[in-house]
Amino acid sequence: MTTMATPTQPKTGSGIAAPAPDYNPKSESAGAKRAKSIIFHAVALALTAVVLYPALWMLASSFKPNAEIGGANTSLWSNNFSFDNFVTAMEGIGGVSTLQFFTNSLVLAIGAVVGTVLSASVSAYAFARIKFPGRSVFFGMMIATLLLPFHVVIIPQYIVFQQLGLVDTYIPLLIGKFLAADAFFVFLMVQFMRNLPAELDEAARIDGAGHVRIFTSIMLPLMKPALISTSIFSFIWSWNDFLGPLLYLNTPEKYPLPLALRLFVDQTQSSDYGAMIAMSVLALLPVLVFFLVFQRYIVEGVSTQGLKG
Repeated sequence: MTTMATPTQPKTGSGIAAPAPDYNPKSESAGAKRAKSIIFHAVALALTAVVLYPALWMLASSFKPNAEIGGANTSLWSNNFSFDNFVTAMEGIGGVSTLQFFTNSLVLAIGAVVGTVLSASVSAYAFARIKFPGRSVFFGMMIATLLLPFHVVIIPQYIVFQQLGLVDTYIPLLIGKFLAADAFFVFLMVQFMRNLPAELDEAARIDGAGHVRIFTSIMLPLMKPALISTSIFSFIWSWNDFLGPLLYLNTPEKYPLPLALRLFVDQTQSSDYGAMIAMSVLALLPVLVFFLVFQRYIVEGVSTQGLKG
């Protein structure tokens, strides 16, 4: 008769088997992930605080008296909390009400959005969907304008508009928007259209649709993310534009908000920094609201995927 050997157990000095070590790799992995997550969020919050501090300082300073702005008092909050800066800002300056400045900025911003969306979408459709001689050459020339600094063409453009008698009007600030002069937005929409299936155009042509019908009934509804992204950037850039109005506008009644803010700073007399900061806060609100309402379309619009499978 044969006997089966039993496995030997490790023994301690007292002859009792040592227990197996209690090791759980999953619990250790979860703890490490939790620690990394805490560190990541702490660093992200710290960086966010650094980035948002200027905006927080501007908001807090709008409620401070002028004596505490830029002086020895470096605290963020003030004990002399007051709305006087906003009252002064809403009264306007130079005999022009703040409402007039807001209206001027709104006219320029809305005009820029309408002109850019219309001209850029039509130009993009021509480059993306219509085959014509020299299409690649013209598209390359348009892209090359992105490398041309704006400051190079300031003097020639000003001379042209001055000779046409258009200085001190909004035409020099808006005419380029309606002529697809912003190559960035044209390129954005071209890339979006090129990723839309060409079968859509072919099916529409079989049904007898022309370019106008294809563009209005097929392309524009599918280009909604790109159109909204173009509207957001065009609105913000026009609303914050300072150099253009500074060059072409001479009458304070026609000034937009960026130029109106400059009126509060006087190099020869005392400057009302409190009212200027308060108006800056008010000028930031339309842009912030416009961005928050449509910001979910930005990533989708900048991406080159026209359709999702």
